[in-house]
Amino acid sequence: MSELKTSRPTSDFFHDPNKPLSDIHLLIQHLSLESNKVLTQERKSFNFMKGHENQCFLLMKGSISLYRISDGIILNSERAPFIFGLSSHTTVSKHLYLRTEEDSLIGTLPFTSAKRIIKANSLWESYANLLLYNTSRIYCHCVSISQLSSYEIIKNQLLQLNNEPVGIRQNITAANYILARTFLSRSGVMRILSRLKADGYITAERGILLSINNLPDSY
Repeated sequence: MSELKTSRPTSDFFHDPNKPLSDIHLLIQHLSLESNKVLTQERKSFNFMKGHENQCFLLMKGSISLYRISDGIILNSERAPFIFGLSSHTTVSKHLYLRTEEDSLIGTLPFTSAKRIIKANSLWESYANLLLYNTSRIYCHCVSISQLSSYEIIKNQLLQLNNEPVGIRQNITAANYILARTFLSRSGVMRILSRLKADGYITAERGILLSINNLPDSY
């Protein structure tokens, strides 16, 4: 391993974009009036297509991850409040699905209904702000797993895991969390995690991340 250089836990570039909470709350306030609400347990899956129509999902409580069907990779994870499906096209939706990461309250309604409500209530600015945020999230994720070294990718995923709700952190190993969101090999991930633990940069028990202790820039 190279000489270690410590730094702050994360860099400004990889901070999540500012989540437009007021816009999301406003959209949910209007869209939820026509939605079908369901309280789900963790690991409940939802398809974007119902028949030939796209569906929107209002995340009012809990957290959800966006998966790609072809390889099971996680493209994005969001905590409540959030809305999935407002930026999906039919050709794209067929290749994606959602799965809850903890007990969640979900509202569903057709995309055509959501679009009608947005138009009727002049919610275009809030809609646009949500789409901008969603695009930024996907972009940051793609950059974080494609333009960095294996260690840098693992570091960013560890920081993301450390910011997850306690219910998620305690129910998934650090290795499985990283593997679900990247294209790294299990052996490579386990090797770096083991070294980080041995050197005191992370604390883990049975693979569950307990704490992060000033991760170095390079390793």
